[in-house]
Amino acid sequence: MNTVKPQILLTNDDGILSPGLWAAAAALEEIGYVHVVAPREQSSGMGRSLPSTSSGIIQPQLLTVNGREWTVYAVDGTPAQAVLHGIFEIVPRKPDLVVSGINYGENLGIGVTVSGTVGAAMEGATAGIPSLAISLETKIEHHLSYSEEVDFSAAAYFSAYFGKLLLERKFPADMDVLKVDVPANATHQTPWELTYISRVRVFESVPPQRTTWDQPARVGYRFSDELYQAPEGSDVHTLRVKRRVSVTPLSLNITSRADFSEIETILRS
Repeated sequence: MNTVKPQILLTNDDGILSPGLWAAAAALEEIGYVHVVAPREQSSGMGRSLPSTSSGIIQPQLLTVNGREWTVYAVDGTPAQAVLHGIFEIVPRKPDLVVSGINYGENLGIGVTVSGTVGAAMEGATAGIPSLAISLETKIEHHLSYSEEVDFSAAAYFSAYFGKLLLERKFPADMDVLKVDVPANATHQTPWELTYISRVRVFESVPPQRTTWDQPARVGYRFSDELYQAPEGSDVHTLRVKRRVSVTPLSLNITSRADFSEIETILRS
């Protein structure tokens, strides 16, 4: 009996040549047909942005991974835009699954909306497609690199593990994205736990270092002093303290959960 392979749209925010992207591709190939559509350039920190300055030019490329030649698609755009081009122009039918990752660096705490990895998965979810955002804990100096010191094997395993579950199981309507963060020292046997997003900052911004405004300078970041104050059950505590895989269900509905009557009283008083 012929079976139709699930169509998987794979992207990331580190760019088309990222080893993390290709580790995920190799693992996901075991559960479906993988279409790799990713930004042409490094695009970390883009969130879910759809800037009008992106040209949308798509460049097919041939890359050899694990001894096999792949046709992949490099997009002049953000990770979220790559997902849209993949859905509308590249994947032959509506994808069954969108996977974003494997990212160099964990995406934890209240900074997740900055993440291009999470943003791309959210864009897939807006199209009604089960979506997975997966990231691997790394040193800060590896965040914008293609360092071969980083071992993606455990994160690749969890990409396929949770990707398969998203393909096969029915989840509640308000679960739009599954955010998975893997500790740097994880193995295939590392336990995973359901978590919520911690309100602590994992990374805090660092002011630009310059003497005049006409000098080029960027706002930097570093690990926050709040890092180990995250409570039990949060994504930060689970990964950074317990050293377990954090699995956080995300909703596109970001309405405040505060008591509306209390808010209305404050607004109308």
